[in-house]
Amino acid sequence: MADWDIKKLRILRTLQELGTVTATAEALHMTPSAVSQQLTGLAKQLGVTLLEAHGRRVRLTDAAHLVLRHAEAVFAQLERADAELLGYLRGEAGRVRVGAFSTAIPALVVPAVQELRRSHPNLSVCVREAEAAEAYALLSEGSVDLALSLAAHAPTPRDPKFSRLSLLADPLDVALPAGHPLAAEPGLRLADLAGEPWIFGSSGPWSQITTTACEHAGFVPEQAHAAADWGAILAMVAAGMGVALVPRMAMTGERNGAGVAVRVLHADQPRRHVVAAVRRGSESAPGLARVLAALQQTAAVQARTQTGQPAATVHPCTQTGQPAATVHPCTQTGQPAATVHPRTQTGEPAA
Repeated sequence: MADWDIKKLRILRTLQELGTVTATAEALHMTPSAVSQQLTGLAKQLGVTLLEAHGRRVRLTDAAHLVLRHAEAVFAQLERADAELLGYLRGEAGRVRVGAFSTAIPALVVPAVQELRRSHPNLSVCVREAEAAEAYALLSEGSVDLALSLAAHAPTPRDPKFSRLSLLADPLDVALPAGHPLAAEPGLRLADLAGEPWIFGSSGPWSQITTTACEHAGFVPEQAHAAADWGAILAMVAAGMGVALVPRMAMTGERNGAGVAVRVLHADQPRRHVVAAVRRGSESAPGLARVLAALQQTAAVQARTQTGQPAATVHPCTQTGQPAATVHPCTQTGQPAATVHPRTQTGEPAA
């Protein structure tokens, strides 16, 4: 294959445009002899004659015109490459890989990606569902660029490998059977439910979150049932089998659980904290910085939506005339309450 020298091809193209070696040299801030040497070298590299004498001037041969016809396609592709590279450097193009726990994907990641697809369509975001331990292993080994987890299961802020960013303090509400005596109790406190049977995972993050919240309220919850996803938990609550803490972020997205009243614990609202983490030093990468900014914006919207949470909204069942106690976490948004998430590998409710 011939050696196509881009610099020399640009000189040949300039000569075609300006017509003389002298004008070409002036335009390119070169000497006429340097222009001639470069074009002679290009002719040797390609194995063809590029110039021929024409009076006191030179003119391009048919071979030179053929070379330039193909060179123009090369120049156009290089311009596109330059534009794409510039977009990458500005964070407008490229790929960012995100590892996130299940309930964070519909509540935070998906809205952020949708906004980025509108504002930066050439920036690709690849999402991988992963709980905290896996997400940080993937982040450490370079398989993802950003990890979302609960703060309780993230590396400490002193870990030299990662930089952390707080995104959201997600309130925990309590789900009760619709006919429960405390379902409409004003000023309901978590401690009021100390004597109730509780439903939560048998081990793992959500078990820890539930027991810690109850212990802070002054009691140890009696675990009556263990469930692996929010659909199962809400179904048992609706059947009157117990009560459960549910993260508000997990209750936006799909459909309500009939027979369940979700109450806000205004007096002693427990919260779980969602954080983003990146490899230390990578946070300044433009594409990654744009994804972090989009997640922060989405989290801020989520926080504003959460503050509009009603104490309890029970919708009537039009078919039976009986209250179905289907609860919307935020009537302003019209989002359904119960998001049913798949089981995690640990048998723990999706965080």
